[in-house]
Amino acid sequence: MLKGKKILIGITGSIAAYKIPLLIRLLIKEQAEVRVIMTESAKDFVTPLTLATLAKNPVLTEAFDPATGSWNSHVELGLWADLFLIAPISANTLAKLAHGIADNYLLTVYLSARCPVLFAPAMDLDMYRHQSTQDNISRLLKRGHHLLAPASGELASGLCGEGRMMEPGDIFDELKQFVKQQHAFYGKSVLITAGPTYEAIDPVRFIGNHSSGKMGIEIAHAFAEAGASVKLILGPSAIRVEHPSIEVLPVTTAQEMYDACMALFAESEIMVMSAAVADYKPVEVADQKIKKSGETLQLKLIKNPDILKKLGEQKQFNQFLVGFALETNNELAHAKHKLDTKQLDMIVLNSLADPGAGFGTNTNKVTCLTKDDQRIEFELQSKKELARKLIVLIHKLTGKNQANAK
Repeated sequence: MLKGKKILIGITGSIAAYKIPLLIRLLIKEQAEVRVIMTESAKDFVTPLTLATLAKNPVLTEAFDPATGSWNSHVELGLWADLFLIAPISANTLAKLAHGIADNYLLTVYLSARCPVLFAPAMDLDMYRHQSTQDNISRLLKRGHHLLAPASGELASGLCGEGRMMEPGDIFDELKQFVKQQHAFYGKSVLITAGPTYEAIDPVRFIGNHSSGKMGIEIAHAFAEAGASVKLILGPSAIRVEHPSIEVLPVTTAQEMYDACMALFAESEIMVMSAAVADYKPVEVADQKIKKSGETLQLKLIKNPDILKKLGEQKQFNQFLVGFALETNNELAHAKHKLDTKQLDMIVLNSLADPGAGFGTNTNKVTCLTKDDQRIEFELQSKKELARKLIVLIHKLTGKNQANAK
């Protein structure tokens, strides 16, 4: 998976820098092309000569090399890389990345890079746990970067706990898995719905729900990062979506979402219906704002079209349809009924009884049920991480479906 990949490694001032030569050796054996940047303090822990010998490329620390009089363009290097790995990354560099500070060559290259960025922290236990460090990590994750989480173990200070950089062999495996995922859905057309729908009562009021669209948007990003061409039908949401492989189609009502799904369904190979679609809408919408007049107000509602059921009826053998279910009681029974009656390949169950899951959170906890009676549970984690795991599961299930079709 790494053959021919251009991998840029940034090394910062941490004792864990002494492990990076082993990682470079593994990458070169895999026939990756490796270039290395170091901060000045990183030289205290590993020599540029060692790294250059293993990487078969000069190690850069400055934009201008006075010995040769040559200029090392941070822009060209940032554009060269297919992957940018910063390992180890110290608390200091982590903070600078998070806040866009560029006071050394490594940081200027980072600001010029357009490729995926992975970072492997290495620092003492209390430094890693400090709220400022955790805030900086969260900021980088929101930016779309990928954390190679440190392990627990003996640290240079003599303490034992989180902060030990992931071992070189494990980083190597993570890089291979990351590249594999980048290509898992290459050329696939994916249709996703996300967010709520709003059903107008009058020009200023509507029936809606608390969905932010975050889970569906994270799934769209995960598919796009895995090489898919994504169309995201998005209900009213405050979240901006910016990715070259995601086409956003904004809608407001359930009928608009239905029409968009019907128009795009036939050309889609994978459909993930994560939107919280209103089941009912007012029979009549007032032309003017309804004035307060009595103690009660009655609204007559009519059913909206059932998007998921219609897609299930039309689904072909080469299409994979995923639904979502948010339940408050008898969760598994309701989800299984929805899976069967709407002819889904998989359903993702949320329960509002689970703390940290559901609407308005950055985390989620779900149970996936499949048409062949598999039950896969995912513990509470960030919606971004969960989205990545869900598309890995979808990749396995679609591969199984294709094998059965043959």
